[in-house]
This record gives sequence, structure tokens and C-alpha cells, in this order.
Amino acid sequence: METKEFKAESKRLLEMMINSIYTHKEIFLRELISNASDAMDKLYFKSMSENTGITRSDMAITIEADKDARKLTISDNGIGMTKDELENNLGTIAKSGSLAFKNENESTEDVNIIGQFGVGFYSAFMVAKRVTVISRAYGEDTAYMWTSEGVEGYSIEEAAKDSHGTQIILEIKDNSEEENYDEFLTPYKIKSLVRKYSDYIRYPIKMDVEHEKLKEGTENEYEKETVTETLNSMTPIWKKSKTELTDEEYNQFYKDKFYDYDEPLLHIHSKTEGSATYSALLYVPAKAPYDYYSKSFEKGLQLYSSGVMIMDKCADLLPDYFSFVKGLVDSEDLSLNISREMLQHDRQLKIIAKSLEKSIKSELKKLQKNDREKYEKFFEAFGMQIKYGIYEGFGSKKETLQDLLMFKSSFGGYVTLEEYVSRMKEEQKYIYFASGSSVARIEGLPQTELVKDKGYEILYFTDHVDEFCIQMMHDYEGKEYKSVSSEDLGLETEAEKEEIKKEEEDNKDLFDFMTEKLSGKVKAVKLSHRLKSHPVCITSEGMLSVEMEKVLSAMPTEQNAKAEKILEINASHPIYNKLKALYESDKDKVAEYGDILYSQALLIEGMAIENPVEFTNKICEIMAE
Repeated sequence: METKEFKAESKRLLEMMINSIYTHKEIFLRELISNASDAMDKLYFKSMSENTGITRSDMAITIEADKDARKLTISDNGIGMTKDELENNLGTIAKSGSLAFKNENESTEDVNIIGQFGVGFYSAFMVAKRVTVISRAYGEDTAYMWTSEGVEGYSIEEAAKDSHGTQIILEIKDNSEEENYDEFLTPYKIKSLVRKYSDYIRYPIKMDVEHEKLKEGTENEYEKETVTETLNSMTPIWKKSKTELTDEEYNQFYKDKFYDYDEPLLHIHSKTEGSATYSALLYVPAKAPYDYYSKSFEKGLQLYSSGVMIMDKCADLLPDYFSFVKGLVDSEDLSLNISREMLQHDRQLKIIAKSLEKSIKSELKKLQKNDREKYEKFFEAFGMQIKYGIYEGFGSKKETLQDLLMFKSSFGGYVTLEEYVSRMKEEQKYIYFASGSSVARIEGLPQTELVKDKGYEILYFTDHVDEFCIQMMHDYEGKEYKSVSSEDLGLETEAEKEEIKKEEEDNKDLFDFMTEKLSGKVKAVKLSHRLKSHPVCITSEGMLSVEMEKVLSAMPTEQNAKAEKILEINASHPIYNKLKALYESDKDKVAEYGDILYSQALLIEGMAIENPVEFTNKICEIMAE
């Protein structure tokens, strides 16, 4: 028996790998199964090149759990290793026989080597106090046994083995206060780990499992029988051709894989080759998860490397505005034996993520065009996230996302920006919008009267992010957005503007007086032509609208953001003539009426008034006069 020490740098790397590279100890089983799959791929390749007659159906991976002896054994009948290969592949940390094999056989298309860094094997030491590897190379008569207890070193000696392949025996650690190692010896845990990480390994993973069955000839007596189960499904649905699959199969896979009772609205199945080679199967759910718009929601796609799961939720594959997408990506270009932290910087991930973004947008546009009802259902569930994407990116994602937007409209139903612009009247300068907590409330806003009177369409903004989003977009195809509460709607004729200007100049003292009495509440009191039947409304100047003020005021911040409010009075309403008359006889009454009109305008906007009791008392006083 030869006993050897790891080199100093190998010891340090092994210690780091065991303690920090892998986030979860359960990863060890994935690594060992992947190595076994590699060994069988190598033998299959050898069989093809040398015509040995060995087929894939001859190969399998076997797992045995001995709870009493605290041993877990993973066996394969792959190509096996010679003594030198045991020495080189297991004696030197980060030496990868799999990678060398792949480099020597670049033209091999039917063999997918999973392990690439050669450190995956050492993840076994996260759960095992001793690891024994018994291997016999294909075509050799002698087997060898490699044994190690970790960083101190390893030994190699001859051993007995009936056939080619490799057997890895883990002597599982004893339980501690922090860790329950017993679970890695239970059939339930082993089966769940195989399904989670290695379900799509192309070779069967088998294990003898004990079941209870009714004893023959009895009604309530049971006996135990051992059944050999295949733990993995082997064939990933995403590896199949689209023509082989039905919508029912796609939907059933989604419901089973992602635990959703509802069928998805859309599935996207793509295979891409080039700068990044990958298969993707993505889904848009019918409903948002209960925690979707909360901090606890975790986005991401399942990430596989040649059918072996690397991560359950790889956030880097999806931009935040498409975080509602569920699904998976399988790429042969990604390395399996790397940690979550290292993976985040993988160049291939960025290429794949960019490609997925284009695919998702393209498929959503197709859905919008071909199945409007289903798209509207999607937008009701996730439209706010698209709007956040434009706002949070400060408009940088405008071109990507603006054509996915929809808004309720004064013409009825939803409208896209493209549709709105296509049906604008020839003389119409702006895309008009109105904001409020609901369509019904917006419909009653006084500010909408003039725009509707002109026959122009109004977008209804009912989400608190809408105006912030539109500000970042600025325009659509050269058409600027304009709130119906803006100071200048661009609808008055020059004659109308001059008429209002003259009327204000003639009654300047009245408006200055009302502005002074409402100091701190409004920037100015003005006459308005936008109003038809309503006596008064609130508009605003500057970038911050009244609706935006409401949103910001509701946030838990010390900032006191205020819109520059304008109190507009309908020049053709009887209340205006009343104010003019009172200004000559009872200025105190004008101040009182001005305060009432301001409170009424706030209520119309859905804003709180400062003193409801005082307001109602004033109304009662007027009624009693």
C-alpha cells in the first residue's frame, strides 16, 4: 500500500473547497453522480470508436445506503480508472480527467462531459469522514483502491473488483449539533436529491428500496419486499423537438415542476447555438404569486449543465422586469463544479440572459397580437412589473418595454401606445392621460372635460407607478405625454387664451387676494377654459403632479414632496360671478369661499383635506344662510 500526502497548495484548496465553495452539503451527490455519468460517456465513446459492442442500455449508476454501517456507495460500470489515473485524477486537486478527455475529443458530439474542474469529487468530504474509491479500468485485469480521510493525504493499493467501473464508498460523518448527516442515508432524501439535481442524467440511477405489501392470503398483515427503483426520468422534455410535444405535455410539465394548479398563459421552448449553446423552457404563469410584489419574492430560472441542475434559482438569467417568468435553462457551456458566487460572473450567463430577454419580449408581442384576451390577462397580473422596469431603468429600457405597455382608455378597454398613436386625430399634438385610483374616479375628474369635448382619447393611469414611468419615457414616436391636469393642454385657441388673459387682468385683485388667502396651499388661483360643467379643479405646474405627490406622501420617508398646485375656476360657471360680486362687498366671504372651493377640489382629486370638521361646518353655514 502506498501512502502519500497532498501537496501544500492542494491541502489549502481542498480545505477551501470543502468549507466554502459549495453552499449546500447535499451537492456532493450531484457531483458523484455526474462523475459516474462522465465515466460511462467515456466508455460509450470508446465503444463507438473501437466497436466493442457496449451500448448505453448496458450502463447504469447504482446507489446503496447502509444506515447501520453509515456507508453510502455510488457505483457505475463506466470506463474506470487505472492506478495512474487514480493518482492523477484524485491525488491532484483541480486535475480534471473529464476536461482532458473532452479536449482530446473535440469532435465528439454524442458525449457530454459534465465535470470540468475536477474538484467536484472532493465535495464528498463535506459529508464523509473517509472516502474509498475502488476502480478497475476497462480492459484491465487489476483494480485499485484509493482511500483518504481528507486533507492529510491518501493511499493506493490493489483491490478486488469483478468488472470495469468505479465504486465510491462514503463513510458518513456522525451527527453534530449543527448538522444531521443521517438524512443522507435515508431512501427518501436520496431520491429527492436525485430528482432535484440529477433527474435528467441520461443513464438510469438505481437503488433498492424497501416497501411494505399486503401478505398474500391475509387482509391486514404486511410484509417487506425490496424493489429496485429507477430514481431519475433520464429524458428532459426540453431536449425533445417541439413537434414531439403537445400543449398538454408542456402544461403538465409546468404544473408538476413548479407546483402550480393553473395552466401557464404561455410557454417558450427554444434551442440556441452559437456564442452560447443552450436549451430553454420558459413559462409565463396565469397569476402572480401571493408574494410577487414583496421583498420576499425570489426571481430566477433553474440552471442546468447537460441535464444536471446547478442552481434552483439563477437570478442573473432574468432582468427584474421579466422576473415573473418561470422555467429552466440547460447549457453545455457552463461548468458544473463551480459555486454560486463564481457562477454570477460567468460570461456565458450574460450572453444567455441577453438572448432570453429578446425571446421573452418577442413571444409576449406575439401573444399581444394573436391572443389579445390572454395578453390582457397577462398584463393585469404582471403589467406593473413592466412599468417598474422602465421607471427603475430611468428610461434606458424604453425601447425594449414600451410596446408591451397597455392602459385602460376613455374609448373603452385596454389600448397599447401603438394603437393610441395610430388613432390620434390629425391635429392632436399630445398623448393625453389622467391619473386616479380607479377608472370610475378618473371618469369623474373635471380636468378631462375639455379633452373629451375635443374627441381625444385619454389614457387612464390607475397604478401609482404610471406617471413616474411615463416621465422616464418622455414620448412615444415623437408624441409627448400630457396630463389633463397640466397647465397648458395645447387645446385652447389663441382667441380663447386672450379672452382668459384679459378676464384675469381685469380681475387681478380678486385672484391675488384668493392666492394670498390660500398661501402655502396653492401657487396661484387662475381662470380656466378646460372646465365645462364643474366649477373648480386642481392642476399643477412642474414635474411633480398632484397624483405623484399622493404616491410620494404615502411612502415611509421624511421627504415632504409637494406639487405646485394651481386652483382653477371655471370662467363660465355661476360661482365665478358670485366671487366677483362678493369681492366688492365682502372680502371675508371670498376668503371663506376660496377655502371651500380648494377643499372641494382636493376631495375631487381623492386627497385628504386638512380640517374636515371646519369644512363641513362652513358648508352648513352657507346652507343656513
